[in-house]
Amino acid sequence: MYNDLLTKQKQLAVIGLGYVGLPIALAFARRFRVIGFDVNAERVSLMQQCEDPSRQLVADDFADTDIMFTANSDDLRQAHFFVVAVPTPVDDYKVPDLQFLEQASQTVGRALKPGDYVVYESTVYPGCTEDDCLPILAQTSGLTPGRDFNFGYSPERINPGDKDRKLTDILKVVSGNNPEAAQTIADVYGSVITAGIYTAPSIRVAEAAKVIENVQRDLNISLMNELAILFDRMDLDTQEVLQTASTKWNFLPFTPGLVGGHCIGVDPYYLLHKAHQLDYDPQVINSGRRVNDGMPAFIASKLLQLLLRHGKHPRHTKVLVMGLTFKENVADVRNSKVAELVRELMKYAINVHIVDPYASANDVAHEYGLTLLDAPSIQYDAVVVAVGHDAYRTLDLAYFQSIMNGTPILLDLKGLYPKPVEETLTYWRL
Repeated sequence: MYNDLLTKQKQLAVIGLGYVGLPIALAFARRFRVIGFDVNAERVSLMQQCEDPSRQLVADDFADTDIMFTANSDDLRQAHFFVVAVPTPVDDYKVPDLQFLEQASQTVGRALKPGDYVVYESTVYPGCTEDDCLPILAQTSGLTPGRDFNFGYSPERINPGDKDRKLTDILKVVSGNNPEAAQTIADVYGSVITAGIYTAPSIRVAEAAKVIENVQRDLNISLMNELAILFDRMDLDTQEVLQTASTKWNFLPFTPGLVGGHCIGVDPYYLLHKAHQLDYDPQVINSGRRVNDGMPAFIASKLLQLLLRHGKHPRHTKVLVMGLTFKENVADVRNSKVAELVRELMKYAINVHIVDPYASANDVAHEYGLTLLDAPSIQYDAVVVAVGHDAYRTLDLAYFQSIMNGTPILLDLKGLYPKPVEETLTYWRL
C-alpha cells in the first residue's frame, strides 16, 4: 500500500476538511495523490480556490499539492487509503454525538474495497473505532474488517492558531489492527510528519491516550478556576499568587480561564460516557467539568456585583465583550464559552455589544443567534476582554477609558494588561 501511494498508483482520501482535516490533506498531498472530501459543497468551492474556510491557512499552503477537492462521495471510490477527520461533539445533554462519525463511516464503507485501509483521527472514547465504526464499515461495504481491509487510529494533535507547532512538527501517534497494518500506517504518516511517529500498542490505547491529553488539561485548569473563585473571596489577585508560586521549579504553569473549543471542553465527556457504560462515576473528572462549565456564570455574577457597587442598574448599562472565538487568533466560534458568558449577562438585562477581529458575523448569528458588531461604540459601563487576540494585546488602559463612561470597569479575563497603579478605573482579572 505505502509504495503504491508513493508512486501514485493509488490515492489517499481525507474525509472531513475542517481545522484538522484540511491541513492533513494538504500535507499528504505533497507526497501522494489526495482526494479531499467534505459534505459542505460551499466549503469545497472555497478550497478549490485555495481558500481555507476556517481561515487558518493561506493560499501558499495549497501550493505544490496534488489534491482534488470534492463534495461528491462517488469520487472516493478512487481511493484506497481513507483518513476520517470529522467532528465529534457532544449534544445538549453532554452525551457524545457520533452522527458525523457514523455518516463518515457509511460514506467510506460505500467506497471501501478489498485491501484498503481506514484510519480514524477524530477524538473518541476507548473502543469507539472498533465497537462503533467498524460495524458500520462492515455492514455498508459487505467486507470483513481485518481480513478484507485494515484499519487504525491516529489521533489528531493539531493546535489551531499555533504558528510555532504545525502539523508536521508534532509527534504523531498511530495504531493498527495488526502489526503489519500499524507499520503501513506509520510509514504513510511518517512520510509527512518530521517530528516522528509513536506506534501505540493497540487502537484502544491510542484512543485513550488522546482523550486523557485534554482531560488532564481540563482538570488542571479547573483547579486554577476554583482557586480564582476562592482567591476572589479573599480579595487576592490570582495572577499575583500564581506568579509567586511559579518561582518553585516544579509548579505547573496553568492559569484560570474559560474552557471552550472542541477539545478540552468536550473530550472529558467522551471518557465520562464510557465510564458510565462501565457503571463507574469518575469523581475528579466530573468535578473539573462542573467547575469549568460554571465559570461564565461566575464571571457574569462578578461583573454584576461591580456594576451595582458603582450604582449602575443592569437594565440601564451597556457592556462591551471583546472576543468571541473559542481561543485566541482563530476564527472558530463553535463551543465558545464567551457566548455562554454573553447569555449570562443578558439574563441580567444588560445590553451587551460583541466585537471580534477574527469571527464571522454570519457564523456568530448562525451558531448563537447573537449580533457581532464591526467596531466598538463608546460610553460603555464596562468592557470584558474575553479572548487574548494579538490585536488586543497592543491596547492600553487609556484606550479602554476612552470608550467607557465616567466610572469605567475593565474585566481582563486573560490577564493581558498590567494592573493600574492609580485607580483610574476598576480593574478585575481571573
